[in-house]
Amino acid sequence: MYEHYFQCPYCWEEISMLLDPSIAQQQYVEDCEICCNPIEINSQFANNELESFQANNLEQ
Repeated sequence: MYEHYFQCPYCWEEISMLLDPSIAQQQYVEDCEICCNPIEINSQFANNELESFQANNLEQ
C-alpha cells in the first residue's frame, strides 16, 4: 500500500489515503476523515510509482 497525503478540496485540511499500487488506474469516492464530505479520487500508477493523483469535490 502507498500512503499519499493531500489537501481536502472542502475543508483544506491535510489528510492521507492508502492507495494500492498494484492497480494501475483507480477512480472512486471516499469521505474526508475530517469533514466527512465525499471526495472523488483519481490515481494512476506505473511501475509501482504514483504518476498522477487528483482529489475533486463532488459539489455542483
